[in-house]
Amino acid sequence: MDLRYTDAAPSDIEREAVDALLGPPPSGWEGAAERTDEDLRWAKGGVAAAKDRRDQLLPALHAVNDRVGWISEGALDYICRRLTVPPAEAYGVATFYAMFSVRPRPAKVLHVCTDLACAARGSAAVCADLTERLGAPGTPAEGAVWQESPCLGLCERAPAALLLQAGTDPAGAHSAPPAPLPLPTGANPAPPAFEERGSGGGAPEEPAAGAPRCSAVLAPATAPALLDAVRAPLDAPEEPPAAAAVPQAGAPALVLLRRISTVDPTSLDDYRSAGGCTALRRAFTLGPAGVIREVLDAGLVGRGGAAFPTGRKWQATAQQADGPHYLVCNADESEPGTFKDRVLMEGDPYALVEAMTIAGYAIGAHQGYIYLRGEYPRAYERLAHALTAARTRGLLGPDVLGQGYAFDIEIRRGAGAYICGEETAIFNSIEGQRGEPRSKPPFPVEKGLFGKPTAVNNVETLVNVLPILEHGAAAYAATGTETSTGTKLFCVSGQVARPGVYELPFGANLRQLLELAGPPEQLRAVLLGGAAGGFVRPDELDIPLTFEGTRAAGTTLGSGVVLVLDDSVELPRVLLRIAEFFRDESCGQCVPCRVGTVRQEEALHRIADRTGAAAAEDIALMREVGRTMRDASICGLGQTAWNAVESAIDRLGVYK
Repeated sequence: MDLRYTDAAPSDIEREAVDALLGPPPSGWEGAAERTDEDLRWAKGGVAAAKDRRDQLLPALHAVNDRVGWISEGALDYICRRLTVPPAEAYGVATFYAMFSVRPRPAKVLHVCTDLACAARGSAAVCADLTERLGAPGTPAEGAVWQESPCLGLCERAPAALLLQAGTDPAGAHSAPPAPLPLPTGANPAPPAFEERGSGGGAPEEPAAGAPRCSAVLAPATAPALLDAVRAPLDAPEEPPAAAAVPQAGAPALVLLRRISTVDPTSLDDYRSAGGCTALRRAFTLGPAGVIREVLDAGLVGRGGAAFPTGRKWQATAQQADGPHYLVCNADESEPGTFKDRVLMEGDPYALVEAMTIAGYAIGAHQGYIYLRGEYPRAYERLAHALTAARTRGLLGPDVLGQGYAFDIEIRRGAGAYICGEETAIFNSIEGQRGEPRSKPPFPVEKGLFGKPTAVNNVETLVNVLPILEHGAAAYAATGTETSTGTKLFCVSGQVARPGVYELPFGANLRQLLELAGPPEQLRAVLLGGAAGGFVRPDELDIPLTFEGTRAAGTTLGSGVVLVLDDSVELPRVLLRIAEFFRDESCGQCVPCRVGTVRQEEALHRIADRTGAAAAEDIALMREVGRTMRDASICGLGQTAWNAVESAIDRLGVYK
């Protein structure tokens, strides 16, 4: 592709897709078919105007990719003219994301997950069967193309696949989950599946504009089922309710998951009748400083893995004199094995809208962004529907609940980049740059999105604010431990009888969690925290599930991933998949990570079938590389890329 403006013209469909997002081009300088006499005399805008439009680059790329299935030279050139973006920079952005293609491909793209949870449930056999039936990954066949994918956030239904079809008509998603197994005796049973569409007095959910034409979640995936899906037209297929991913659904002790299975996620009336908006009304009574004080007193810390005090982050943002302030919800949960935020967004989307409004009010922001995984089509539809309803009913907009406070939320879709879960990489992605992390300081609370003070929290963290304001900081802090207060969501997957999202108070131990999920008879290891986490042995199940407890045990709680492996799993293969993941997802910006992740994978390939002295030299090399990545990488990806491999070598005795 030529990285200059060229004579390549967009097709009518590509032009229509871009214009639907940006509006018709105002002049010949910005892509209009003809230049007027006025255009020839002078050009409006300039550098400042172009900078203001740059943040529309990622949505414009999505618009073309969703309509056509790939981004042609003519389409990219047209986007560049519309936004006054240099073609070389736009090409760099388009090729940064795994879900985009700048080469021709069919409208149907099948993403087959091969990451940790799906690998543990047989994804390798699915891929082998698909290769035999459809050809190698990337080979067009049957009007589609299939490719191996990192974690799709569907770990409770592993092995999973996501089929996307470009086009013009909106649609939903479906899956084929196995029959749920019963909870252990004495546990809280799940109620009958709740019908989520059009019940509870709310309007039926309408597909959201801006999502891919059609998407089908196929889980558990088999090659024959995937082949049938590829061959058949996708007509708004059904997907199981979010409650199917919550084995405890309906249990009275739940806090964050209490509305899932009992409230229609498409109905604002149902949400309000179940206590929704109570926290927002109390926030307006307390005032911004009072809200921050409650969050500080409650001891809420971030649930994404860093465990930074949420109240301190909000306070630091609110105190910045520069403006405007922004709020960003990090909904790009790409850590392998993580799917809790997806379940919250699909099953209780109004809770996130309310929580973000409270957070925006507390920090003095009037605009919020949800940065959502591109692999979450149903979450996109649910959130878009909830935002529309909230604006209509006065919960968002220029005068929230008649309190004189203006706040609105915009969804920005990611496009398949694990690194964009890093808070400063999110800023670059939203702003239309490559999703690469920024050096800190300055910190986001000082200079974040668009160079302005910004607070970033993930979905679970934000939703925790609701019970704090509903019941008070003291009541919230009474649950859990002194330094890990409240409840925590755990994503349990792998070789368990009842995979799903579990909610337990901080302080429960790993053994109690596994008893709920149904552990295997021959437990080999448990991976805590995902690919960036660490392994624990079967004799370490009494580790308390708190930030301080896992830290003292030499591991990490991370985002709440609990991947259970039995003795049928080949651990060297698991470690190699982790190394491959970090190699693929490294943005390449800093040398320690760019080179170190490759060297780690190469060493693991060499010792895949070795033990003892034969592996000692490469293990020593990996230790040196791992220390370098941990000490010198610019962000958490490189800093944690060695963690799981190190823990498997030291705790589990792999390669001995």
